[in-house]
Amino acid sequence: MARPSSKHVSVKLVLICLGLLGFALMADFMWASSSRFSYSLSIASNWAPPYHSDSSITMPRKPDHGNLNKGEAAKGGKDTNPGRTLSATFADLPAPGLTWKKMETAPVPRLDGAAIQIKNLLYVFAGYGTIDLVHSHVDVYNFTDNTWGGRFDMPKEMAHSHLGMATDGRYIYVVTGQYGPQCRGPTAHTFVLDTETKQWQDMPPLPVPRYAPATQLWRGRLHVMGGSKENRYTPGLEHWSLAVKDGKPLEKEWRSEIPIPRGGPHRACIVVDDRLYVIGGQEGDFMAKPGSPIFKCSRRNEVVYSDVYMLDDDMKWKVLPSMPKPDSHIEFAWVVVNNSIVIVGGTTDKHPQTKKMVLNGEVFQFNLDLQQWSVIGKLPFRVKTTLVGYWDGWLYFTSGQRDKGPDNPSPKKVIGEVWRTKLKLIL
Repeated sequence: MARPSSKHVSVKLVLICLGLLGFALMADFMWASSSRFSYSLSIASNWAPPYHSDSSITMPRKPDHGNLNKGEAAKGGKDTNPGRTLSATFADLPAPGLTWKKMETAPVPRLDGAAIQIKNLLYVFAGYGTIDLVHSHVDVYNFTDNTWGGRFDMPKEMAHSHLGMATDGRYIYVVTGQYGPQCRGPTAHTFVLDTETKQWQDMPPLPVPRYAPATQLWRGRLHVMGGSKENRYTPGLEHWSLAVKDGKPLEKEWRSEIPIPRGGPHRACIVVDDRLYVIGGQEGDFMAKPGSPIFKCSRRNEVVYSDVYMLDDDMKWKVLPSMPKPDSHIEFAWVVVNNSIVIVGGTTDKHPQTKKMVLNGEVFQFNLDLQQWSVIGKLPFRVKTTLVGYWDGWLYFTSGQRDKGPDNPSPKKVIGEVWRTKLKLIL
């Protein structure tokens, strides 16, 4: 038997050594890459603002941005830039810290409810308890002793969410809205409540039903404008008014007025110094799923905006400075203090990659003298459809739907909590 030559043996040994060296170099490269990736991920996942669950907390002054989004993309949604993930909290704005104190919780949680403040009382109406449960009563919060009480029922024909509402200081006018849970249809019914007697009276129905129209009393007339049309999605531009006095309609039919420049629901409508302002809002909303026997809600595209309009003495719309960022679901999230409009929370544009809804956690101030917006504070969490009041220097909010946590601005729990803070305006 012939022995292998020494030349062949040497070649084999060289090849084996080269193979082992290549394998070692590859393993070292993979380990280094893995270490760098783990380190960067650790930094990102640890970059989040502190979260407090105490009943009295001071919000951090550090901006609430920089935390990488760790949630999965929405079903059907595609990441437009798979190599880089936009922070889930990218929409948060820097703001000074506020000290918030938790007060007595409301008797029931509410989403898309309504509220009107008259003196030291906050009347809180209707709203979703869950997507399948709506409230048909009124709860009353007393700012003087910070307690709830005085519950009473709403008319059976009255809408349960997406209401239009305004007051003259005694009578509360309630217009249209959604009747029932999920994404059921709207009603055109209109009512007036005498807050001293707790008696309800019918008023002429709106010409057509609307969801969450901008509603306000101005110059002796009840103005109703915008909102979503009967399919819950299409923005309405129509504007109607009805003469009213001391809780009674002075006309049998609504009068057409100048259309609103941009339609849609969930906007603040405010009168200050005999001028009517319409702020924020959106175009589009959830719709009932076609053929669903329970009118199951199905999400559609929504465009949230920061527009601000004022109706002047000549009944012409004037464009004013926009909000610091788009904001919707704020129809009862405002108060007027020292010639400033203060707006609490809301929703903004959806996340461009995950397509998830993004809640707002800021307190905004619009100084009417300067025609200037400021961000004057942070809420204890992001929240939409807040119901807001102001009493004796304290800014209050209750109800709504809060976020999933400090690093996740998507909506989750419907709440009935009440919070307050000493309001400090920028003058």
